[in-house]
This record gives sequence, structure tokens and C-alpha cells, in this order.
Amino acid sequence: MPFDLPFMWQVVLQTLTLFVMLVGLVGLIVPVFPGLTVMWFAALVYALLQSAGGSMGWVDWLLFAFITLLMIGGNIVDNLIIASKMRGHEIPWSSILLSYAAGLVVSLFATPLMGLLAAPLSLLLWEYLRLRDRNLAFESAKVYMIGWGASFAARFGIGFLMIVLWMLWAWL
Repeated sequence: MPFDLPFMWQVVLQTLTLFVMLVGLVGLIVPVFPGLTVMWFAALVYALLQSAGGSMGWVDWLLFAFITLLMIGGNIVDNLIIASKMRGHEIPWSSILLSYAAGLVVSLFATPLMGLLAAPLSLLLWEYLRLRDRNLAFESAKVYMIGWGASFAARFGIGFLMIVLWMLWAWL
């Protein structure tokens, strides 16, 4: 059986692309991790390499355009869902931004899962300091977690659809 280098190149490229897309999908658990953007970037690199090899047809570019629109829409929806839930309960922007910052900093210096805990806990702290009422502060943290859950579900669904579109593009 002869060694088919172009076929092996395709297998390696598709495997790496799928791996990065799955890392992006799993990374969506962490609110501050740009999982959809990571997935889109994997598709972009795949498109550029396929285009350089002369393998990109108009259907391939159309699927990449859909993936791009899903990434943009998913990032917008993510912020709208969480912010609308929190603002609907009169949580000020200062508390929202401080909790996001705490989640990001802890994610960078500890682990992303610790950042996942830091964001609602810091919101609980900021809201307690602002309101001086433990029950209202807990309600704010609860609203944040509900918003995060709804946002995660939307982003995960969009990310899954991005992978399905890429698979159609890569394997059909």
C-alpha cells in the first residue's frame, strides 16, 4: 500500500481542526472563555489552508460564512442573555463588570473552573457590600447563575451547530 501524503495531510489537518473546535466547545463552560471565537479561528485556519491548496469551492466558503455568522451572533447573544437577566433585577453595571473582571483574573492566574466560581462569588460580595442585605445579594448571585446557564445553553447549541457545519464542509 503506497503512502499517500496528501491524504495524510488532510487527516492531520481535519483532526487538529476538530480537536481545537472541541476544546472551544468544552471551554464554553467558563463564561469568560471565548470558545465560539476559538472554534471560528480553527475553521478560519482550515479554510485558509484548504484555499491555499486549491480545495475551497463556493459551498465551502458559504459554510464558512455561516460559521462566521454563528460565531458573531453567538457572542452577541451570550452577552445579551446574561446582561438582560442581571439588569432585569436591577443589578448595577459596576457589580456586573467587577464580577466579570474577578472571574477573568482568577481564570488567568488559577484555573478556569476557579474563575467560574469567582464570578458569582464576587458578585455576591459586591452586592452584599452595596445592599447590606444577604438575601438580596444571594438573589443577585442566583440571577447571575440563571443567566449564565441560559447563556451556556445558547452558546453550546451554537457551538455544536458550528461543528456540524464544519463537518459537512470537511467530510462531504
